[in-house]
Amino acid sequence: MTIAAILSGKGHEVIAIAPEQSVMDAVALLGQRRIGAVPVVKDGAVVGIFSERDVIHALNNGGVSALEGPVAQAMTAPAITVGPSDSVLGALSLMTRRRIRHLPVVADDRLVGFVSIGDLVKHRMDRIEADAAAMRDYIQSA
Repeated sequence: MTIAAILSGKGHEVIAIAPEQSVMDAVALLGQRRIGAVPVVKDGAVVGIFSERDVIHALNNGGVSALEGPVAQAMTAPAITVGPSDSVLGALSLMTRRRIRHLPVVADDRLVGFVSIGDLVKHRMDRIEADAAAMRDYIQSA
């Protein structure tokens, strides 16, 4: 199963922020949308990712005044990305190894989607449950 399958069910809409916007703007976006991370995009290309962790690091390093600075100074860059044809298991493995929870999906250097570890785990669990149901039906019909 590929990332494209996840996006086809979830949709391709992506909330993003520009690197010159303030950290406070990013915090407001995360809070309003109730999301944990947002890709940072310039001219359609992913230049970083801004997450809850970046807020904590910015406040720890710069105090409250860090909220006035640009997202570019607080984001994690470069962003780790996947492509639509990458496998779900490969993406889950990447997230586990790198200890991240969100991945921008990039095709031809353009942002085409955004997946979270929750999206991938849900998809994987749905597949496992469907396989188990098929196996039960097969056994019961034998």
